[in-house]
Amino acid sequence: MPVLGLDEVRRGKPKWRWDPETGTWEVVADRWHVGFVDIGGGQGLLGQVEGRNAQAVIDWLKERSHEWRDQVQHVAIDMCTIFKSAIKQALPDAKIVVDHFHVVQLANNAVDEVRCRVTTQLRGRRGRKGDGEWDVRNTLTRNFENLSQSRKDKMWETLDGLGDSGHTILGAYIAKEKLRELLALARTGPTRRQISDRLYDFYHWCSATGTAEIERLATTIETWWPCIEEFIHTGITNATSEGINRVVKMVARNAFGFRNPENQRLRTRAVTTRRARGHLEPTHPQIKKRPNRSGDDTEARPTPAANAP
Repeated sequence: MPVLGLDEVRRGKPKWRWDPETGTWEVVADRWHVGFVDIGGGQGLLGQVEGRNAQAVIDWLKERSHEWRDQVQHVAIDMCTIFKSAIKQALPDAKIVVDHFHVVQLANNAVDEVRCRVTTQLRGRRGRKGDGEWDVRNTLTRNFENLSQSRKDKMWETLDGLGDSGHTILGAYIAKEKLRELLALARTGPTRRQISDRLYDFYHWCSATGTAEIERLATTIETWWPCIEEFIHTGITNATSEGINRVVKMVARNAFGFRNPENQRLRTRAVTTRRARGHLEPTHPQIKKRPNRSGDDTEARPTPAANAP
């Protein structure tokens, strides 16, 4: 298992209990679960811990054997400093990879912050229908290469017609697209020169805009750059963890919530590891044939053991 994925999912409302000895409230059930996922190995969800703090992650990793921890070469996470510090302590030899989806999401949020600020300064209120920058707000979050020529022209003409205010928003949008161009080098085998050129182009543009939100974005990218660069070289993402989180939420929704967090983790693990245990494979030895209406043994019927979670 060379690649490990970490991601948190909200399990519900926290529960508290009054401790008369200390005179304080203590958490009985935390609102967060942190999941550990085997990315690419096919084992699915390896385990969950309650809470979203560095010590909870460290304790779970420390419980694994030295051989198991030595196998982990990369750890894919979102831009969470809690996970970053925990991995550095528990898996010092593993390289951290930041998922590119969250990097682009951060850039889109920065563009939206610029648009909202410009609207407040220009109109003295929040944006609404009829405002040029409000009408193209969804276009600003789209990838430039996926836009039709008519939508490109509309966005450009609308913002250009606002003068300096519109140019500020366009500058933020271009900064986001330059960051995407940098991330697009992943899985292409880029040279060090190609990466450095696009990185410099992004930093130079952010500095030239003179926009506080975009400069803050550049500072965040600089802080996380070693982890982002690792993504460009390896192409590893945290998509598997995000997909498992979706299954976790569906299980909780189908159960109308869980009162016991241990039962929730048990049920979640049972559902997310069925494929790894062979329960979804027709060739699994526990799945046998049954005759269909024509008398041919062509229908696969799982045994009761295969149906067990």
